[in-house]
Amino acid sequence: MRIPRASRRTVHAARWGAALLALSGTTAVLAPTTAQAGGPSGDPGRQQPTIVLVHGAFADASSWNGVVQRLQRNGYTVDAPANPLRGVAQDSAYLASYLKSISGPIILVGHSYGGEVISQAAVGNANVKALVYINAIMPAAGESQAVLAARFAPAPLTKALRQVPFRNADGTTGTDVYIQPDQLRQVFAADLPAAQTAVMAATQRPIAMSAFADKLTGAAWRDKPVYALIGRQDRAINPSLERFEAKRANARKTVEIDSSHVSLVSHSQAVKDLIVNAAEDYMWK
Repeated sequence: MRIPRASRRTVHAARWGAALLALSGTTAVLAPTTAQAGGPSGDPGRQQPTIVLVHGAFADASSWNGVVQRLQRNGYTVDAPANPLRGVAQDSAYLASYLKSISGPIILVGHSYGGEVISQAAVGNANVKALVYINAIMPAAGESQAVLAARFAPAPLTKALRQVPFRNADGTTGTDVYIQPDQLRQVFAADLPAAQTAVMAATQRPIAMSAFADKLTGAAWRDKPVYALIGRQDRAINPSLERFEAKRANARKTVEIDSSHVSLVSHSQAVKDLIVNAAEDYMWK
């Protein structure tokens, strides 16, 4: 008979407490055990994972604020490093270096373009125990976002982009991509208040146009547990593409919610719940 997760935790906690009493020679009645101050519970033999959150294009790490607050209230250590948005090779190398500074297990989470970055950055890193994709792009090795997205009808976002040329200090040039401010709410964050999306439009961070054609050299989702959240009203990435990716990656859990592309902002609780699901699966497997 399969014991529900909650029951397994209770049994495990009781056995652990009984063992401590036996070792100490205590004869007091065993009281129920609880996690510290609302913190996560888990196998005492496993170290609690650090949650690392990676944002996508047109955003910065503050887009995770609602998720961070909820995870911290549950006792998790959370890091949300900046994603340079300069291209898959550079961004994944940067993140891979950052991940090496974290000791112990990691649950790695990527939103949108951040899904590409975490897929490549986690290759060969045994500390990354699970990958969580939030409204994300998940190419395979040798595949680019452009090629992957071409399998499905284009998302409305593709017609709302603005290109801005730039010059580097060494004289080389490139092109940044922004969302046209008057269209950002419609194609990116339709389930947020207009006043909030107006600020998002003004403060958006661009992504290098070359990133759309960058091919991944490796995809960690091939051999790590995957969890995916799909926004049914996503107008930046076709939801059918997100479903295809989750199925191709043999996701352990796929959650669909009525959300725009920025579910991490508009539905922070649902995003937090999926991340905790991945962390608890690691702690109790």
